[in-house]
Formats: sequence, structure tokens, C-alpha cells
Amino acid sequence: MQTYVVNLNSEISKSFRCNKAADSLDIDVNKKSNHYFKVNADLETEYNIGLIVGASGSGKTTLAKQILGDECFKEYIDLSKPVIDQLPKELDYNSCQKILSGVGLTSVPCWIRPSYTLSNGQKARAEMALACYNSKDDVIAIDEFTSVVDRTVAKVMSHSIQKFARREKKTIILLACHYDIIEWLNPDWIIDCNKQSYTDRRALRLDFKRKEQLEFTIKEIDKSSWKYFSKYHYLSDKLPGGKLYTYGLFEGDNQIGFICYANYTPKRKNKDWIFHMNRVVVHPDYAGLGLGIHLINETSEHVSKKPEMRVMSKFSSLPVFKAMTKNRQWKLKKISRDVVTKKFGVGLKQTNKDSFRTKVKTYSFEYMPKWKNGG
Repeated sequence: MQTYVVNLNSEISKSFRCNKAADSLDIDVNKKSNHYFKVNADLETEYNIGLIVGASGSGKTTLAKQILGDECFKEYIDLSKPVIDQLPKELDYNSCQKILSGVGLTSVPCWIRPSYTLSNGQKARAEMALACYNSKDDVIAIDEFTSVVDRTVAKVMSHSIQKFARREKKTIILLACHYDIIEWLNPDWIIDCNKQSYTDRRALRLDFKRKEQLEFTIKEIDKSSWKYFSKYHYLSDKLPGGKLYTYGLFEGDNQIGFICYANYTPKRKNKDWIFHMNRVVVHPDYAGLGLGIHLINETSEHVSKKPEMRVMSKFSSLPVFKAMTKNRQWKLKKISRDVVTKKFGVGLKQTNKDSFRTKVKTYSFEYMPKWKNGG
């Protein structure tokens, strides 16, 4: 255990009005302008996530500087550049992809736009990734964590970041003024500057079960909301033609996700309709909870219950592929490498050199309905 002492003093003005205000109180105003506390904490034993929590002015920043040094808070993100270009140059593309997806920044368009276009939640995730891989410090400090985002988004971010830190074996100290993230962050230790206390949770963390649950609903909707979600998807901003079924994922009244089922080919005689699942989007602020695969599974089951329906899927997303292979409702049909070409007009020859994406690895699955298999 090491002892840390915080002693903050605010200067009392000697102006006429301030003196009158001070004289009107039967207290020692100099004492009231002093904030002092002492805490004993074990920060030497190995950990991944530490949390310093407390109200503004409670001494969080001062304490963090005492622990890590005055230069512990750094700017890691250049808002004029795309986040993927700010990761270390020696990392290959696959490594960059893994890191950004790991912090819950799963939308490819968010990687390649200037960082100032990102939402507050996306910027926080991006800064976490950049801090972990650009900092030369053994311990990374992030101030005002989740302070500027919606509280539900803050919880989702906390869950995503703690998984990332533990998987990547990073050591991070987060400073926050909100207590509602503690269950989702599941830190190894907490210093509470309000209560002036230290809690070691290393032994408790592995058996910890979160009490709070977030509730999301899925509704069949029209296709009009796609225009708000298309910018987060890697394919065309247009929906497929033909017959469509579209669904939305909601947190309360707020739509946070979209999915579409499309029939690409005419129905053959004595054959079922085949609808392909596509255009799956969960708003980037809500990435990290596995909502995408839940949205896919629940809506695929719903579509499969319609008369003479089969649900298929063909896509190139590796995270979705990994999620589907863990789910017995999805049967892998084929893995292939497709050449996706641009259209150049009538009479113009298309070649691999003209391709928009060449040799894209795609995965084809069929959904095995629960209701047909007694699930």
C-alpha cells in the first residue's frame, strides 16, 4: 500500500463584496476553501483497469498526476486526420482493423473520415485506441471518460473498453465523474475521491455479475430510416430492389440499428422464397455489446416464420462470420472470393484492374429456424 495525499486550496478574494459575503457566515471560509484527503492504495499489483471517480473539483486530476506524474494527460488524437492513419506506421492493415474494432469503433466509414466528424462517443473510442498504441507510457490515463456522452452510450463504451484493455493486456487509469459506469467498466480497483476511499476489486472481478441490464427492442419498420444509417455501412447507400422486409433496433424510442431482407431472384415453382439478410447497421455509439448478431438472429427467425420463406446471407464482414460460426442456427454454405467491379456503361469491358474491390472474401450462410427444429 502507498499513501496518496491531495491538498487543494482555492484563493479567497478580498474584494468588498467577497468580504461582505464571508463576514455574513459564522464559519472559517479559509477552511471551507480547502479540500484535503488521504488514501492508501495498492497500485503496484498487476491490473488492467483502474478508476478514479468523484465530482468535479474532488481532486481526481491532482491525484492522477501524483500517481503518474504531471505529464500523464496527453492529446492522442489529431482531429484533422482519419483515425486509421494515426495508428503506428509499422502496423499492417489487419492489425489496425483489429484494434479499431476492439475498442468498438466498428464502422469502416468512421475510420477514414477526418476525426472531427466523429461523434463524442466515437472520438473517445478512437482516442483510447490511439493512446494504447501510440503512448510510450506503461500506464495510460484518460480524463473525463464518458463525461460528454449519453449515459447509455457511456455504459456501452465502458463495457467495450474494459474488454479491449484486458484482451490486449493494457493498463489504463480512467477518471470519471459518473458512478453509473462502474458495473459496466468492472474495474480492478476504485479510488472514490468523494468518499475518500480505495476499493480493491481484483479478487472480486472474475466472479462479478452485473445487475443492471440495458433493454433493446426490435420492430418491423418501413425503409425510410435507412437514409440515417447508410453512412455507417460499407456497401451502397441504396437498398436492394424488389420485395423487402426491414427492421429497426430501438433503445426506448431511439432507433439505433437497421437490417434489411431482400429477395434477389424470382420464386421458382414449388420452391420457397429466398430472402437475403443484408445492410446490418448498429449505430457506432452502441458497438461492443454484440447487438448486431442479436439483431440478425431475431429478425432472421421472424422472417423465416413467414409462409414459404428461407433466409440466406452472403457478406464479407469477418466479425459477423465469427459470430455466425458460434451459432448453431446458421449453417455455413460456402466461402469464396468474389470480384466486385464497377459499371462503366454499355459496350465497355470490365477487368480486374477496373475492380472496385478485387478478390473479396465472402461467406454464405443459411439460417436454420428454431421453430422448425424445436428450438
